[in-house]
Amino acid sequence: MDKLVIVHRGALRAKYGATALAKIDAALKALVTADKRRGIDTAVVPVDLASTMKAYAATAVPARPDARSLKTAIDALAKARNPHYFVLLGGPDVLPMVLLKNPAHGGELGDSDPVVPSDLPYACEGAYGTDPNRFLGPTRVVGRLPDLPAARKPDLLLQLIRAASRHKPLPRDAFLDSFGLSAEVWQASTRQSLTNTFGHADQLRLSPPGGPKWTKADLAPRMHFINCHGAEDMPEYYGQHGDDYPVSMRSALLRDRITAGTVVAAECCYGAQLFDPARADGQWPMALRYLADGACAFLGSTTVAYGPSEGNGSADLICQYFLQRVLAGASTGRALLEARQRFAGERTHLDPMDLKTLGQFYLVGDPSLQPVSAQAHALARTKAFKKAFATVEDRGVRGLRRERLEREGRNLARSLPRLKPSEAPPAPAVVAAVLPMLRESGLAPDRCERISYRIVGAPGHRSVHVYKGWVDRRLLALIATEQEGRLLHVRRMHAR
Repeated sequence: MDKLVIVHRGALRAKYGATALAKIDAALKALVTADKRRGIDTAVVPVDLASTMKAYAATAVPARPDARSLKTAIDALAKARNPHYFVLLGGPDVLPMVLLKNPAHGGELGDSDPVVPSDLPYACEGAYGTDPNRFLGPTRVVGRLPDLPAARKPDLLLQLIRAASRHKPLPRDAFLDSFGLSAEVWQASTRQSLTNTFGHADQLRLSPPGGPKWTKADLAPRMHFINCHGAEDMPEYYGQHGDDYPVSMRSALLRDRITAGTVVAAECCYGAQLFDPARADGQWPMALRYLADGACAFLGSTTVAYGPSEGNGSADLICQYFLQRVLAGASTGRALLEARQRFAGERTHLDPMDLKTLGQFYLVGDPSLQPVSAQAHALARTKAFKKAFATVEDRGVRGLRRERLEREGRNLARSLPRLKPSEAPPAPAVVAAVLPMLRESGLAPDRCERISYRIVGAPGHRSVHVYKGWVDRRLLALIATEQEGRLLHVRRMHAR
C-alpha cells in the first residue's frame, strides 16, 4: 500500500454530524480514485473501528482520541503495510498532536512554551513518549490535511480533499520566482536563505516598509519564504525595525490572491499554529488561509521558533532544506522528511533550540503531492522504458527511496547524542567568556534564566548551557557548548 489516510470517524461525526461525514467519505473515495490515476494505491483507514484495526493486528483508537493511542495505531499500520505516505485527516482537535516537552523552556524570563505540539513522533519508529530525544531519526513521510478548528461544517476539509484530488505537478520553471518576506532586522539572514534556495534574493521584500496589503501580483509566485515574527493565536505576522513591529501579513488579506499549487515555508513563531478563529475575531490561522486559497503545502511551527539575525540556523535551515527538496521534484512529505534528516544529520549533537526546531515544524497539506514535476532522463522517455514500467509507475523507485530514508533515519536515531537535564553549573572559564557576550547582546545576567544539559553519547564531558532573556520585547538566547571545562562553541538566537 502506497498511502494511508488516517481517519477518526467518531471524532469527525461528533464534530460535523453524520450527513457531513458521508460527504467526507465521498470526497475521500474520489481522492483514492485520483491517486490511482497518479500511480498511488491509497487506503482510508478508520483507526477508531476495531474491525478495521484488527486486520492490522492493532488496537482501535478510543472514541476520544489521544496522542498515545494514535501513535500506537500508526506504528502498527507502519509495521503491517509500510506505506510511502501517511495522511492525518483533520486538525489537532480531530487527531491530536503529541505534546513534547520543550527542551528550551525557561519560564517567564525565557521560552514560555512548556510543551511543543508535534507530528514528528508519528514520523518516527520510537514508541510513544513526550521526551523529544526519542524522536531524533524520522523514517516516515507524514503530513496533515487539516480542517478548521471548532468548525461546525466541514467546508474547508472537503475543499482541501478535492484540491488534493485535482493536483497536478508543474514544470520547475513555474516555481523559479519566489515571494520572500523578512522582518527588516533579519534581512541578512533571509537573503542568505533565499540565495541558498533560489540562487538569488532579488525578490526579497522587507517589513517595514512592506505589507500587509500585498497585491495578487506580489503573491503570485508559487514559492513563499517568510521570516517574520509571529504570535500565539494571531492571524498575522510582524516585521521589525528597532522597537517598531508593524503587521507584515494578515491572513484575511490573502483571500483570492494565492496562486494554485503554492508552497510556503514560514519561520515565524507559531507560524503554522491551528487555532479556533473565535480567538482572533473570526480571522483564520495563516496556514489555513493559504491552503483555502490554493496553496498545496505549508511548512511552519506550532510554537516559538528560533534563528539568528545574520547567518542561518535552526528555523532558517529546516525551511530552506524543505523548499530545496520541493524544487528538486520531491513530494512535499518526502521534502520534509529529507529536510528533517539533513537538519539532524549535519550536527554532532542537537542543542535545545535545534531539538525544539526538529519537533515543532510540521507539514500542513497532503504529503503525497508533488508540486514540481521531476525531470525524466532520456531512457525514461523511450517507448520500451514506458512499456516496461507501465504498471508500476513511480512505485518501484519510490520504494527504493523509502529504503534509503528509513536507513538514514534509523542511523540518526541510533547515533545522535541525547540531551539530559543537568544541575551542574557552567565551568568558570565558560562563565567568564559568556557574561560579556550577554551584556553586549543587551541582556543583563541577573535578568537571564539558564538551563543546562549534559550531552549523553558525545565524546568526553560535554554540556550545553542556554541563557535566555528578553531584549526589546523579544526573546534572545545564547547557547554555549562546554567541553572538558572550556568553551567549545557559542551562538546567539532570536525568537522568530
